[in-house]
Amino acid sequence: MRRKSRKQSMATIEPAFLTRRIPPYELLSEEALSSLEQQAEWLLTEIGIEIHDDPVALQLFREAGASVKGQRLRFDPGHIRALCETAPKTFTMHARNSKKNLEFGGDNLIFGAAYGSPFVTDLEGGRRYGTIEDFQNFVKLTHMSPWLHHQSGTICEPTDVAVNKRHLDMVYAHLRYGDQAFMGSVTAAERAEDSIAMAKIVFGEEFMRDHLVVQGNINVNSPLVYDNTMTSALRTYAQAGQGNVISSFIMSGAMSPVTQPALIAQCHAEVMIGIALTQLVCPGAPVVYGSFLTTMDLKSGAPTFGTPESTLATLAIGQLARRVGIPFRCGGHLTSSKLVDAQAMLESGNAMNCGVMSGANFIFQAAGWLESGLTIGYEKFVIDAEQCGALARVIQGLEFDQEQFARDAYLENGIGNSFLGSEHTMRHYRAANFDAELCDPNSFEQWRDEGGKDMQQRAHYKYKKMLAEYEMPPMDQATDEALLEFITRRKSSMDDMWY
Repeated sequence: MRRKSRKQSMATIEPAFLTRRIPPYELLSEEALSSLEQQAEWLLTEIGIEIHDDPVALQLFREAGASVKGQRLRFDPGHIRALCETAPKTFTMHARNSKKNLEFGGDNLIFGAAYGSPFVTDLEGGRRYGTIEDFQNFVKLTHMSPWLHHQSGTICEPTDVAVNKRHLDMVYAHLRYGDQAFMGSVTAAERAEDSIAMAKIVFGEEFMRDHLVVQGNINVNSPLVYDNTMTSALRTYAQAGQGNVISSFIMSGAMSPVTQPALIAQCHAEVMIGIALTQLVCPGAPVVYGSFLTTMDLKSGAPTFGTPESTLATLAIGQLARRVGIPFRCGGHLTSSKLVDAQAMLESGNAMNCGVMSGANFIFQAAGWLESGLTIGYEKFVIDAEQCGALARVIQGLEFDQEQFARDAYLENGIGNSFLGSEHTMRHYRAANFDAELCDPNSFEQWRDEGGKDMQQRAHYKYKKMLAEYEMPPMDQATDEALLEFITRRKSSMDDMWY
């Protein structure tokens, strides 16, 4: 009965995306925020930023009034902020299933799956290189979770497919095995073009002229460098009127000074350059202000996650992003642990909670991340996804009305009696509390008699059950055939490359 009730509850509240009803945490004063902006301006004026091997991007900035010497760009104070003014404050991203369209910006919050891991792991197979089957599985699991709204992009690297061809299989998996919003390839301009071409087969070229359906995940090569791979992919998506998520991935002490104010201001400067470039290519192109700020172990050089310093940085950068007014993205359930253990959940909880409280509009890496991003775990994925549901309940906040104050329950029960059987409880029991399916609240004896399984073992059973019950979302047969024909044609036009 308990599980049946949970399914009924989830069916009534399953969101296409979330709307925040609690305020973001305001860590910094106006004076502190201004000082960070001034530091970012100083970096762009005095130090500058470089764009490597992309004369088109350099020319766009030159024509916009930047000082360009070789590959180094410098800007007058206020110039970059002005170039970003045409970026939309909110926008809609269309999914294959229109009921799953997403609204970026404002008080909206979107959770997406992990991104970029070359390895996968589960209790049966252990740690191994990812395959296209793993990739498809994670798209299916994302599709089945009511708390993941975005399919992300390279959920894992399908290393059994040639490097120069795997993007075709990945985009097909996103389009065929799921029907939510997704990201295309960014590892080369032509792969971004293929991603857009495949989206046009599904959504229609005319529709995509005025509607966002695919994004590129663009990472700065910190400190203070954009390379041609990223800027050419960025320009490809923006030119097509599609989206970009511009993210600065900085570990303080390695890719920035070790102190957090320097890290935060550098992130702000780097991201604003990418946002400005999208607007120079196509004014009004949808773009997300992204950050991925963390620390490192200064003894070993290893990345660390969920630390107090990275929490403070995320809260601060969220405030800066809100001042710009562009939808904000940050990291999610991040950990350097290799296992689904106490370290993994402690670090993941710290990192995810501060992202939610920072006012983020888009949190991907929200499910599956292990080993500093080198691995995506099946069990970790479903545990993280369930925690996204718990956080979704938190941002709903509290309602205050006569039904919530439950005066009829007091009148019915009187004093000293249990409320379990009251009419008020019966009206609300299905949805009153978030039901964490993977947590075991039973007695020790019942837990023992049912096998004494820990959460990772329960999660293993759950993900296997989900994949067994997966149903492919419908797609017109002619559209599917056109996608497969495009893939066959593109693959036959090039030899396999494995590096």
